[in-house]
Amino acid sequence: MIPNLEDLKVKIFADGADLGSMKLMYKEPHIKGLTTNPTLMRKAGIENYQEFALEVLSQMTEKPISLEVFCDDLDEMIIQGTKISSWGENVFVKIPITNTLGISTVPVIESLCNSGIKVNVTAVMTSEQVSAVSEVLNSEIPSYVSVFAGRIADTGRDPLPIIERSIFLLSGLDKAEVIWASPRELLNIFQADQVGCHVITATNDILNKIPLIGRDLEEYSLDTVKMFYKDALGSGYSI
Repeated sequence: MIPNLEDLKVKIFADGADLGSMKLMYKEPHIKGLTTNPTLMRKAGIENYQEFALEVLSQMTEKPISLEVFCDDLDEMIIQGTKISSWGENVFVKIPITNTLGISTVPVIESLCNSGIKVNVTAVMTSEQVSAVSEVLNSEIPSYVSVFAGRIADTGRDPLPIIERSIFLLSGLDKAEVIWASPRELLNIFQADQVGCHVITATNDILNKIPLIGRDLEEYSLDTVKMFYKDALGSGYSI
């Protein structure tokens, strides 16, 4: 069966920190939300976190946007998370599953959720972490749990069982959704859909491949041959 973007139930969130690209992605009907993180922001040359975030939120008000805390102290995470949440109704506060010392942030997540703040728990890689988070999420407040499937796969492990287990663990929380985070290829979008994952994030590198969905493989093969031939001629190689 030829894959079709229109048949997907999984929601696609654009992951990035370039304001121009974020604006373009926000306008796309198949993009249902946006996420960013300090690493992407640094790579994009963002110097003022709050200024950038407020600029994004002033122009993107209808779709969920996840913004991450950037401190290591748990009490400070609560303070930052509360402030970030106040910037917009569509804000989800990204909280890493631990701090840099490996100390669980579940108390932070519980505190924020009890205050009615929407969270996106990030850098999750084990079912045990998801289980711990599921115990403190507020069933009345929308939330995300970002399972870093791509990074799990980088270790030689199949992420699908962990994704499936995560979906099960959150199944009793109607407003909690699992995000397939850090995908490595366009195929991951369809894999996420097949296992019933609620959301998948994707950077522009992956989103730019969407026009390839369903492309005739014979035609694609010929274009690839033409590319190799053109590059060989352009190089001036000789034997």
